[in-house]
Amino acid sequence: MKPVRVLYDWVLSWAETPYGVPALVLLAFAEACFFPIPPDVLLIALCLALPTRAFRYALFACLGSVSGGVVGYVIGLSLWGSVGPYFFQYVPGFSQAHFEYVRDLFVRYDFWTIFAAGFTPIPYKVFTIASGVFKIDLPVFVVASVVSRGLRFVLVAWLLHRYGAVAKQFIDKYFNLLTLIFLLLLVGGFVLIKYIL
Repeated sequence: MKPVRVLYDWVLSWAETPYGVPALVLLAFAEACFFPIPPDVLLIALCLALPTRAFRYALFACLGSVSGGVVGYVIGLSLWGSVGPYFFQYVPGFSQAHFEYVRDLFVRYDFWTIFAAGFTPIPYKVFTIASGVFKIDLPVFVVASVVSRGLRFVLVAWLLHRYGAVAKQFIDKYFNLLTLIFLLLLVGGFVLIKYIL
């Protein structure tokens, strides 16, 4: 785990430089196609440093992430035959079993599958590339990515803007649980609407 911790600390160190925002955009971009550390780490550090800019940072993270997601989509669409083995061997979060599971999800629920990957701790990069491999409609992919990544980053920014360091401790401890609860509530709401209407 030491290399992961070193990488995590390196990402955090960018918040203390004038290049924090470009680093956030690049990190969000890279994480959407191959990088293992989520941009939330740097987003949290930047929001704590300047809470009044929290929502601006969330916007930059969303733009970087969705742009990286489109690159992942293009990789899947046009290069998968030649780069697929590399991803299975070297990119964290990729395995043949994960890939086949994602294929089944895409066959049934394209928008919701992308939304879940973009909002929750599920590795988003697996789904961006898989979207291209499975030829998901690009506008559906982009809308699902913008909504899910935007909600995720705005939620983090709002909590830090509102509650500061206390929120950081809470998010660090319960982030995965919080995102899964929100997703269940959102899906449950749509299911309820379906049965009511």
